[in-house]
Amino acid sequence: MPEKIFEDFSKLHVIVAGDVMLDNYRWGDVERISPEAPVPVVSIRRSESRLGGAANVALNCKALGAKVTVASVIGDDEEGRRLLQLLEEQGVGTTLIHKSDARITTTKTRILSRNQQMVRLDTEMKEELNTRDEHAFIDATLRFLQIQKPDVLIFEDYNKGVLKENVIDRIIAHCKALNILVAVDPKLDHFFAYRQVDIFKPNLKEIREGLHLPLVNIDRTAMDEAHRLLQERLQHRISFITLSERGVYYHDENGGKIVPSHLRQIADVSGAGDTVIAVAAMVYALTRDTQLMAEWSNIAGGLVCETVGVVPVDKQKLMNEIRRLKGDL
Repeated sequence: MPEKIFEDFSKLHVIVAGDVMLDNYRWGDVERISPEAPVPVVSIRRSESRLGGAANVALNCKALGAKVTVASVIGDDEEGRRLLQLLEEQGVGTTLIHKSDARITTTKTRILSRNQQMVRLDTEMKEELNTRDEHAFIDATLRFLQIQKPDVLIFEDYNKGVLKENVIDRIIAHCKALNILVAVDPKLDHFFAYRQVDIFKPNLKEIREGLHLPLVNIDRTAMDEAHRLLQERLQHRISFITLSERGVYYHDENGGKIVPSHLRQIADVSGAGDTVIAVAAMVYALTRDTQLMAEWSNIAGGLVCETVGVVPVDKQKLMNEIRRLKGDL
């Protein structure tokens, strides 16, 4: 069965809706302190652009073999054109990415030396979509869902303004009408807007802030209470909460469980949540097995933390790691 799941990833059509980003990396050497201010001078040796945010979730889904389409709004700028180019090079559909002259493309530029991040420069706007862009985005997305009838829709919310409440409500309602699985990686601004979804995947910090819970002791009792409070507000099917080095917690109609993490050499946690939601949504779409979803995505999230920078999961490495840890393949 597990080998068949990996084979069947290619049968899925996944829509990733949310805030896309361009991640720029500049690697260099630090050999002196600036005479202008007490800061290091980094001599840049290498530059690279990668897909971030919702675009990285899409890349993770694509890396596992799915057909993927991204739904978002970007700026009509050079960064947006570079982002589209990277998506198209990876074979990710960009039909639902809209260019807006009222927005800029979210860009994060990281300066690194000896694999240590020195500084990050963010170019972004967090204002919600204006009415014109909102209506165009909703209309195109709903029409696409109606015609294509994908298997999964993943909301990837980074509080950058694309996923405003009306956008969320309209897309969820359409997915429910079409029997499309909906998974959510939320942020605080619209934490309780994702009502009646299938999988709700916050991290521990977001749970503390969203529910105003201290959660000092991370145990089954505390997490079950967090799920209960979420359930009261969202009426969703599955809570799936990432607990950083402690692993993950899930709760479905059969109860809750904490799945511990596996020992890793952590290099960079950037993008781990993107990998977790991608693997979780796809595994659950094929199996409807919540424990398997939690175990596999927990392993996948740990794997990508062993590499510096935002990277998608490697399908072969994931297969090998599941075989090593679980004996499932």
